[in-house]
Amino acid sequence: MKPSLQPVASWGRHLPTRSWLQPVYWSCDPLTAPVDGQTMLAYGMGRSYGDCCLNEDGTLLVTTGMNHVLAFDAEAGVIRCEAGATLDDILKCIVPRGWFLPVTPGTKYVTVGGAVANDVHGKNHHGAGTFGRHVRRFELLRSDGRRLLCSPQENPEWFAGTIGGIGLTGLITWVEFSLRKIGSAMIEMETVKFKNLDEFFQIAAESDQDFEHTVAWVDCLASGDALGRGLFMRGNHAASGRLTVHGPPKLGVPFDCPALALNTLSIKIFNALYHGRIRQRITRSVVHYEPFFYPLDGINHWNRIYGRRGFFQYQFVVPYSAEAGACREIFGRIARSGQASFLGVVKTLGNLESPGMMSFPRPGVTLALDFPNRGARTLELFDELDRVVLAAGGRFYPAKDARMSPECYRKSCPEWQAFRKFIDPAFSSRFWRRVTQGSQ
Repeated sequence: MKPSLQPVASWGRHLPTRSWLQPVYWSCDPLTAPVDGQTMLAYGMGRSYGDCCLNEDGTLLVTTGMNHVLAFDAEAGVIRCEAGATLDDILKCIVPRGWFLPVTPGTKYVTVGGAVANDVHGKNHHGAGTFGRHVRRFELLRSDGRRLLCSPQENPEWFAGTIGGIGLTGLITWVEFSLRKIGSAMIEMETVKFKNLDEFFQIAAESDQDFEHTVAWVDCLASGDALGRGLFMRGNHAASGRLTVHGPPKLGVPFDCPALALNTLSIKIFNALYHGRIRQRITRSVVHYEPFFYPLDGINHWNRIYGRRGFFQYQFVVPYSAEAGACREIFGRIARSGQASFLGVVKTLGNLESPGMMSFPRPGVTLALDFPNRGARTLELFDELDRVVLAAGGRFYPAKDARMSPECYRKSCPEWQAFRKFIDPAFSSRFWRRVTQGSQ
């Protein structure tokens, strides 16, 4: 019996699609031909905010069953696992043995294959770069049955094309990567309250010298002298202590919140309270790695807070030469629009180059903002912000995008033309079809 199309959505929940779901359980299994000759795409946890993990009316290769650890050298700190293993799985294996992820995004509920395909970055980009810099090798299964062992030495062009290649070069079956040695599961953390954007840049420059992990929450609705105010979080792994693994989420959002719950007034009140909860300029504490790296992972289905219409995340990076002017312009436009979220994150990115030809991070400042989906109003604001980012020489993060135009993508990511030769002819995504429509 022919399988039926199943509803699939990304984490932003505003792009419902339908696909055929094809589970993959073992890295040694061959690829199954897609239904009706349609295209295919690997699908892990679906934590991408936009449509790079979606393949409407095509086949999704569900990799979460392909999650076995194949080898772990606890002395050298090198692990090899199947691509469907999540960062959550890996942490449970390595933390008790004194190791941690070399780079981690803001959620541990992503697969290792997804971390490679999106070349994720984290709070330590200024010192460690992207996840791809710590990948030693991986296997790439092409739709013609070829299995390519990819590393900086073997098939280096496929290594570069697949890291940050948003899943289009074939199916990553397993990945081997290096870990970071730790003496404790705890983080020695400082929270610094800053008054405006100028103070943020000053604190960021100072913090990168002494702290491995840095990031800031920013109040997008503040204006005037308080434009860009927020809380700067910085921390280092404690030298010694217990190697305690995180537990399951303790909270959850059981239903979609009403659309009116997130409005300009409620967000403004939340931001004022969140910023004001820190009384002293610098607060020091020792916390477990989970709330430091993964604050939202403690809440199951937190994306339901945005209601049935879902939300967008808008993330870009602008070079240091344009950082202050571009960020001020963007914060000003958001404040005037009355649209914003309580989840606004800003961070400086370092100079360490990724091995991936399509990797998002560049030296500069990256800003990630969540916006409730208010239809045309929200999309019109994004069009305004696009013009500011492009004028500053910036680029956008495909893992977070759900709506930028082909023209915007091509201007901000000129590497896309050279990348096309690495795309597997049987692989595609809603994102790629959207941003390359009309291209030759």
